[in-house]
Amino acid sequence: MCADTPDYRSTVYLPETDFPMRAGLPAREPAWLERWETLGVYDRLREKAKEAAANGAPRKPYVLHDGPPYANGNLHIGHALNKTIKDMVVRSHQMMGFDSRYVPGWDCHGLPIEWKIEEQYRAKGLNKDDVDVVAFRQECRKFAEGWVDIQREEFKRLGITGNWANPYLTMDFHAEAVIAQEFMKFLMNGTLYQGSKPVMWSPVEKTALAEAEVEYHDHTSHTIWVRFKPVAGLEGASVVIWTTTPWTIPQNRAVAYGEKIAYGLYRVDAVEEKSTAVAGELLVLADSVAESVKTAAKITDWTRVRDVAASEFEGVILKHPYNGVEGGNGEWDYDVPMLPGDHVTDDAGTGFVHTAPSHGDDDYQMGVKFKLPMTYNVTEDSSYRKDLPLFGGQHIFDTNGKEGPANVSNIKQLAYSGALLAKGKIKHSYPHSWRSKAPVIFRNTPQWFAAIDAKIEDGKGTYGDTIRERALKSVSELVTFTPATGRNRLHAMIEQRPDWVLSRQRAWGVPLTCFTKVGALPTDADFLLRNEEVNARIAAAFEKDGADVWYTQGFKEKILAGIVNPEDYNQVFDVLDVWFDSGSTHAFVLRDREDGVPDQIADVYLEGTDQHRGWFHSSLLQGSATIGRAPYKNVITHGFTLDEKGMKMSKSLGNTVAPQEVIKEYGADILRLWVAQADYSTDLRIGKEILKGTADSYRRLRNTLRFLMGALPAWDGKHVARDEMPELEQFILHRLAELDAQVRRDYAAFDFQAVFQAIFTFATSDLSAFYFDIRKDALYCDAPDSLERRACLSVMDHVYHALVTWLAPILPFTMEEVWLTRFPGEDSSVHLLDFAPVEAGWLNADLAARFAKTRAARRVVTGALEVERTAKTIGSSLEAAPTVYVSPELAAVIGSAQGFDTLCITSGLKISTEAAPEGAFGLDDVAGVKVVFEKASGEKCQRCWKILPDVGTHAHPATCARCDAALSAAGL
Repeated sequence: MCADTPDYRSTVYLPETDFPMRAGLPAREPAWLERWETLGVYDRLREKAKEAAANGAPRKPYVLHDGPPYANGNLHIGHALNKTIKDMVVRSHQMMGFDSRYVPGWDCHGLPIEWKIEEQYRAKGLNKDDVDVVAFRQECRKFAEGWVDIQREEFKRLGITGNWANPYLTMDFHAEAVIAQEFMKFLMNGTLYQGSKPVMWSPVEKTALAEAEVEYHDHTSHTIWVRFKPVAGLEGASVVIWTTTPWTIPQNRAVAYGEKIAYGLYRVDAVEEKSTAVAGELLVLADSVAESVKTAAKITDWTRVRDVAASEFEGVILKHPYNGVEGGNGEWDYDVPMLPGDHVTDDAGTGFVHTAPSHGDDDYQMGVKFKLPMTYNVTEDSSYRKDLPLFGGQHIFDTNGKEGPANVSNIKQLAYSGALLAKGKIKHSYPHSWRSKAPVIFRNTPQWFAAIDAKIEDGKGTYGDTIRERALKSVSELVTFTPATGRNRLHAMIEQRPDWVLSRQRAWGVPLTCFTKVGALPTDADFLLRNEEVNARIAAAFEKDGADVWYTQGFKEKILAGIVNPEDYNQVFDVLDVWFDSGSTHAFVLRDREDGVPDQIADVYLEGTDQHRGWFHSSLLQGSATIGRAPYKNVITHGFTLDEKGMKMSKSLGNTVAPQEVIKEYGADILRLWVAQADYSTDLRIGKEILKGTADSYRRLRNTLRFLMGALPAWDGKHVARDEMPELEQFILHRLAELDAQVRRDYAAFDFQAVFQAIFTFATSDLSAFYFDIRKDALYCDAPDSLERRACLSVMDHVYHALVTWLAPILPFTMEEVWLTRFPGEDSSVHLLDFAPVEAGWLNADLAARFAKTRAARRVVTGALEVERTAKTIGSSLEAAPTVYVSPELAAVIGSAQGFDTLCITSGLKISTEAAPEGAFGLDDVAGVKVVFEKASGEKCQRCWKILPDVGTHAHPATCARCDAALSAAGL
């Protein structure tokens, strides 16, 4: 610019905004949280729903029922993932026109909390059993209360909306009363019974465990091959069993065989020096595994004598390996029958299964079928009963979960008795308690069960007459699963599961509120006291004083007085499985709360995929028993969190990612965006590099929003009618309407990855890289009253309202900032709005099809110009005026060269339908478009920088006609 040329920079309408490019989320987000709390956003939305109903336009209730986390520690990244997905569901449905409610909850009873208090006791040298049970329970309550407060603030810091002032706690007095009432429905409908069967038992925690409380880890076990001698038959050959639990041999009651397995009689001819096999002995084995037994027993040579038909085992009686053993006192001098079993296979072991009905489900089922005696040799700490001959008092696992002497003692005794054929060790997957991380055992104990195949006559049989029938019908027909694979998984679990074990031998929980008749057997009709007045008294007492009252002196007498003689009944002191607590939340949350739902059925249950065997499962069973169906319409599951390498997170590996640290470095919105960008139906990876990528996507999106914010202060508040707009603006409105339908559809389908990807692509490709790039010239340089400028600002206002509301469920902090920057005010918040209305009439498929072809042609032009820019022939596209060679048909689609040069951001452009010259630039994926570069002719306008022939011929020096008119209109 020469000295005589005026400086036109002050006349250009550049963006103006206080919206910063750097978000500063970690420092700024807490202020927005405080603002939302002061404003009472959640409560205002509930009032909004009431006003809508009063005006005859009610908003349909939408309830995501919260699966309660345990109140026993700081949040981990899995919590953040779970609660963020839930929040996106709640917020998006609210903005789609529902009255979307969310009541956060906490699981406050159960072993996790009780275990923490016991750890504190052990550190002080105290014994829990020496403490008054009510005092112990109150310590558990206090511990839970403290962690509820801590976790509540951590959840709120993530931007999670909900009724934080009034959450639900399973230890609230009303909740405890309802849980007891729900249990007593099982008591009254006949599904409750006391039985004795093997359950997974934790020797460390001394309690039964549910499947959901067990995890599987590698474990090295002893393996033994044991001879069982026949009393008669089988030519005196030993039947050989194989087991990885030598400690169960004292409880053996039968040997099972497979009726379709091919067996053979083998004579040992030669053995290695240290083999316990004996030359000349006869063994019966399944043929398919005989060689593996030969190797394990160090047999060097043998002869297969003949086939042994499975029918030969019928009626055969074997001797227990400890039969007649010295010091056995006749404990094992009983018959051991051979019995057919469908569970017996020949893919491992020996083809025979040692059967101990007290220590395995298959074994138990055999025991029930063939009336085998149950044994009670193993006590709650996994030691043998003290009066058991040879092994009394020996532990399977000690109180720290380490192996006790029981296995080795049995192996030695088997060897001494001549029954041990071979021994070894095997590393395999074995169940462990997920709390203590110690191995568990199957142990026969008296427990309380819900019979899931018992007929219920409660008038709620629409979907079946048993718990199992109702649950299976619910899964098959009443519930939608996201992802869909969840249906088959849960269906298979319900189809195959045994009766529900309801009892736990612990102190902190809701007791099994029932009484048993003194001297009666569990099979007697009057064993359980079933009385509605008694039930009502219990519920009233719990409502007033909580479940602690069950443990107070004289409670039984008070409750039973005037109804039955208290001395005739025993009070049960087991507590309910904590999954029964959370499985009952649909009653005291969905049914009883004002913000619940009348039919007691939630729209959504959403948890990790492990909850198919946890909360989804227990809620399904509980609801099927008490309301006749599942208490939910949708089940959504998400995967687990892994590190960047796909490894499971572990403190010992040092690869954990704490949500608090992510928030401290990046802000909660970046953590939420990580969730939205991922496919949550699978396991999700997170780490420094992944979060850097997430932050980069956020910056690109923020840049788009900042451009909008900078331009919109110039808008006069009046929308240009769509039909009066240039086609470019009409196309952007079409994309907006198209995207609105997709965003709503994907939000309704809980597909947040698709939502964000669609919005992000629109923002960065359609807007920043295309529309904004093209319209910068009109925004900066056109006169304020030009149609293109006014139409552009109108479209940008529509885009602004759409983007800020569409993104609010995902990025609540940032969208609040975007909203308040433009619409400040004490009562202003984007979270009080619905999605911006988008007119269906904006859709124009024909226009979109034309623009698809035009944008493809534009890509060839920009490609050609990039070649020249790289060669430093030009510095800007405005220095170019290329010739574009296209077919007559495409020329008709593109329209005028003047309009196309605007789209291509060139100072000039020619369209030719002639054949392109040799060497013209093209792109392989765009057929029929070629470009020949030419420099623009004329002078550079010192206001808009276009190079045009007329520059310098107007009243304002060094300007083009458009800029000269704009300056004149501005009075300059």
